[in-house]
Amino acid sequence: MYKSILVATDGSSLSARAVDHGTNLAKALGATVLLLTVSERFHVFAFEAEQLEETSASFKEHMQKQAERTLSEAAEIARSAGVEATTVHLEDDAPYQAIIRTAENQRCDVIVMASHGRGGSQPSFWVARR
Repeated sequence: MYKSILVATDGSSLSARAVDHGTNLAKALGATVLLLTVSERFHVFAFEAEQLEETSASFKEHMQKQAERTLSEAAEIARSAGVEATTVHLEDDAPYQAIIRTAENQRCDVIVMASHGRGGSQPSFWVARR
């Protein structure tokens, strides 16, 4: 059925639940997992508070550390479930495009990700297949 599952994560608690869901799905199917996090690029003209106070170098360092922490936590969830996982960190202004592009390039069968959590207290998971 599915052999490769891309799990997109932003490091939030809701996203961690999607990682758990995706790795459990992979375990049940005997599939591998690709854990992906996407950071936005630094913009000289920005309205985001964290970008207004940072230089390009400090912003990149901050985002790299955040991505490493996010992927490390996600990889631990996969490892605990006994699932083989690889990690990828990308920079892109449109995370959804990076997620789709990565799924296509890596020939992933399914994408698992959480919603933004705006719909209530229950997590929503989006599972899309090619």
